[in-house]
Amino acid sequence: MQVNEEDRIAPQAQSNSPANTGWVVTVVLLIAVGAGYYFWSSDDTEPEPHARTEVALPEPAPAQPLVTEANVPEPEVTPAPTPEATPVEAPVAEAPKAEPLPVLNESDSYVHDKVIEIANGMAINALLNDSDMVRQFVVFVDNIAQGQLARKTSPLKAPEQSFSVTDITNKTYLNPDSYHRYDVYAEFLSKLDDKQLLTTYKRLSPLLEQAFAELGYPDMSFDARLREAMQELLATPVIEQPIELYTISVNYQFVDPKLEALPSAQKLLIRMGPDNTRKVKKVLRRLLETMN
Repeated sequence: MQVNEEDRIAPQAQSNSPANTGWVVTVVLLIAVGAGYYFWSSDDTEPEPHARTEVALPEPAPAQPLVTEANVPEPEVTPAPTPEATPVEAPVAEAPKAEPLPVLNESDSYVHDKVIEIANGMAINALLNDSDMVRQFVVFVDNIAQGQLARKTSPLKAPEQSFSVTDITNKTYLNPDSYHRYDVYAEFLSKLDDKQLLTTYKRLSPLLEQAFAELGYPDMSFDARLREAMQELLATPVIEQPIELYTISVNYQFVDPKLEALPSAQKLLIRMGPDNTRKVKKVLRRLLETMN
C-alpha cells in the first residue's frame, strides 16, 4: 500500500485526504392550483290574490266603466337585471428566474455557498478547499476515475487526526481508531438530500463541463467521467478483518498482495474502515440510480 505522505512512519503517521464527494442531485417543482364554490337559492311561496271589491255604478251607467282601485291594471315591474359575475382568473405562478451563473474564474464564492447550502447545517465549512473549487474538483474526479488520488486537488481538506498503527505479536496492523478520522466525511455524504444534490449539480454543470474540457477530453463529458469515478469507488472491497501492514523505507503497505494491488482510490476507502466504506458506497449507488 503506497500511502505516501499521510501514512509515513514519522510520529505514527500523518494525515490523509477524504473520499470523493459527487455533487449529484435532482429537483422536481409541482404547482397545483384549483378552488371554487357553487351557490344557489329559491323562493317557494306564492303571493296572496288581490281581494275582490264591489263597486256601485251610477245611474245611468257610463259608457265606459269607472276607473277604480280594483280594476286599475298594475304596472308591470321589470326586474332589474342581475349583473353578470366577472370571472376571477387564478393568478399565474411565474417560473422562478435562474440566478446568473458566474464565470469559471470567479466562481469560488458561488460554489462555496452552494456546497454550504446542500450541507443543510452540517459543519462542513471548515473542511472545504476554497481555491479554484470547480477545476480542483474536476481534476480530483478525473483521477478517481483512473484509480488515482490527486491529493493536492481534493475538494475537502484532510482529517486533522493522525494516522496510526498497532503492534501485536511482532506484527503491525492498521489501528481501527484511525477509521474514525473519516466519520465526518462519510456522515456528510450519507445525510445529503438527493434531490437538492442533483439540483446543485445541474446548476453547476456548465462550469464543470467547461473545466473538464480544459483537460483535453474532446469525446467525453464530465458527467460520464463522474460516473466512471463512482463505479471505480464502488468496486472497493469491504474489509472486516484486521489489516496487516509492513514498512518499506518510511511508508506502510498492505501485507495482503491483493489489497496492495488495488488502485489508490480504493485503498483510501479501505483506510476509512468497513462502516464508512459501506456508507460511502450506499450513497454512490443511490446517486447513480438517480442519475440513470
